[in-house]
Amino acid sequence: MFCVSEILLKHQEAECFADLIELVKEGARNGERFFEMDVRPEYADTPDDWENQLESAFNGIV
Repeated sequence: MFCVSEILLKHQEAECFADLIELVKEGARNGERFFEMDVRPEYADTPDDWENQLESAFNGIV
């Protein structure tokens, strides 16, 4: 399971929501099959629709 909390722990160099989007896309490209949004990213620029944006990034829509 590919979880937001794990991404945030493993990639503490990520400084903004856009960085997280890229990490999610990278995980999907590398074969991750299941994605869980278990925590809200605490970046200052995290949008209200963060779940939709992360899901779209994972599914290759963005």
